[in-house]
Amino acid sequence: MNFKSKNESEIVEFKKSVGEWKEIIETVSAFSNTRGGEILVGINNSGEANGIEIGKNTLEDLTNKIKENTDPEIYPRITTRIISDKTIIVVRVRESNDHLVLAFGRPYKRVGKSTIRISKDEYERIILEKHKEKLYFDSQICEEAELSDINKERVEWFIKEAKRQRGLDIDESLPAEEILERLKLIKEKRLTNAAVLLFGRNPQEIFLQTVIKAVRFKRTDVTEDMLDFKTIDGDILNQLEKAEDFIFEHIPKQAWIEEDKLQRQEKWLYPPRAIREALINALSHRDYKTTSSIQIRIFDDRLEIWNPGSLPTGLTIEKLKTKHDSIPKNPLIARSFFWVKYVEEVGTGTNKIIKWCKEWELPEPVFEETGTSFILTFRRYYIDESILDKLNERQKKAINYLRKNRKITNKEYRETNPGISDRTALKDLMDLVEKRVILAKGAKKYKYYFLR
Repeated sequence: MNFKSKNESEIVEFKKSVGEWKEIIETVSAFSNTRGGEILVGINNSGEANGIEIGKNTLEDLTNKIKENTDPEIYPRITTRIISDKTIIVVRVRESNDHLVLAFGRPYKRVGKSTIRISKDEYERIILEKHKEKLYFDSQICEEAELSDINKERVEWFIKEAKRQRGLDIDESLPAEEILERLKLIKEKRLTNAAVLLFGRNPQEIFLQTVIKAVRFKRTDVTEDMLDFKTIDGDILNQLEKAEDFIFEHIPKQAWIEEDKLQRQEKWLYPPRAIREALINALSHRDYKTTSSIQIRIFDDRLEIWNPGSLPTGLTIEKLKTKHDSIPKNPLIARSFFWVKYVEEVGTGTNKIIKWCKEWELPEPVFEETGTSFILTFRRYYIDESILDKLNERQKKAINYLRKNRKITNKEYRETNPGISDRTALKDLMDLVEKRVILAKGAKKYKYYFLR
């Protein structure tokens, strides 16, 4: 029989005899590190079955040679087959889990129908990638999940959106399993944690901690009453939308009248783009191994987003305010957010949040680490209504001026309130300082005031 119809390929290798046992072992390494395959011993280069003599210990000796010269030890399935009255040996090799099998202390891989040695640089890269996969929660296999736990409608929506936003070249009509494989969300034919968090029908059945706890407090302190509380569950893409809805239910819109405009002008208290960026950062960078949940805390004077975990190694609070690398704690989740254009993968998220807050005429947001959580706080220029009621109209006009310009001098106060004296302006400003509405800085003619 001629094997030319089968041909040597990435998964098939011909060997003339067991005398080529060293080459056979190298191919075992190559198949293990690629897609697995079959070594047919007793087939010549022309694809013809010459056959081999099988002695009492032939198969056992070949098995031992493979085991003793591979690391980790490989135990292939070795059988015999009769082809046109010729006996051949079939060595079946499975793909290894980590693609790090050595032969005689060296790694090999299969490229086409050739067995080639893996370079030192490539081998080190593979080791590094495998090490990272063990560190990253989102790339680990979710032992409790099955494909039936995946919401296929959500997968289809995601592919359509990724195709629209980024031109992702995956057909949404493909089976969900194949789509997840192409997105690298399946490993060793099992769902990863990322697949469950992104597309699970009910991720909280497996990961209880993967919720967002959202609270609206009365006034400005956590000791005050909770006006509203909600536990937001579901897949993390859905959590993003629900969390935004909760925030916008509980922060007001600012309204004002501009000259020459008939309609009242309005905008949210905090910039919506910055809020979404902060929520996306929390969902993609949180430590999913902890039992803590993401928290949203809304007060009269600020909005806090608490994220379980700490900054990645190499990042500091100071670096967040300058150019810095993107170091996602959950690369598969971050990559999925990238496909639907939720993130840009360039490490500019915190920079954009700062920029948007300043454009919104707000103070710069505050970044903090507690040791167990990372906190981002959006601040507003806040004055308690009981204090605001005690201010005169000149002072109220000055506060509006400060919200836009951030600081004011005695001269600018008088220009904002034409006709008043320097003494009246100073009296008004000192009254605002005493009421703890503003702070003073500088001395004499260099003195200026800003909101607390």
